[in-house]
Amino acid sequence: MSTLLPLLDALDDRPQAIELRERTYRGLGETVVDVGCGSGRAVGELAARGVRAIGVDADPAMIEVAAARRPDGEFHVADATALPLDDGSVTGYRADKVLHVLPDPARAVAEARRVLAPAGRAVLTGQDWDTVVIDSDDPARTRSIVHTRADGMPHPRIARRYRNLLLDHGFTDVTVEVHTLVWTDAAALPVLANLGGDGAWLDEQTARARADRLFVAVPIFVAAGTR
Repeated sequence: MSTLLPLLDALDDRPQAIELRERTYRGLGETVVDVGCGSGRAVGELAARGVRAIGVDADPAMIEVAAARRPDGEFHVADATALPLDDGSVTGYRADKVLHVLPDPARAVAEARRVLAPAGRAVLTGQDWDTVVIDSDDPARTRSIVHTRADGMPHPRIARRYRNLLLDHGFTDVTVEVHTLVWTDAAALPVLANLGGDGAWLDEQTARARADRLFVAVPIFVAAGTR
């Protein structure tokens, strides 16, 4: 978590990311569970809107950070497939950048349906790890870095299946949007390092950032459905 948290903070602070989070909050109602809540930023932002927001994360260290940053927040250590909530007890369910790391994303979506009240709204958001776009002098090496990083995850391409997951579990009025986050400055370098880039490849990207020639684009998929 020592390296993940600063990266998440840097990503979440970008204006594009802030605007995208705002979109995911729409229509969630008065009681919302944020699954994979990380440092609790969404919980805090929802609470500021008068929502009862419940943060859940499987990582105790992340929950410790969230509770320290937002001492008035409600946080639980729990698995996405076994939420500490009663049937039909929330009006909104939000899972941001989490399904790709789960062993069984379908079970998490089934759990979302269980905890949602009738007419409740589920929102799934995250990137498809095969579709990270990076300008580079070495496209073959770049392609290898992106795909190697993707192949190291349980479900790197789950975002392209969000719509079908929701439909398969009985959700209606399912919609999908794609919003692309773009970096053209050195703020992207930690993201590129996290992909596994190193050596000459990362040096090239660093030089591109210095010369104002860096380009990184990450499409973010947002799917929503009604219980």
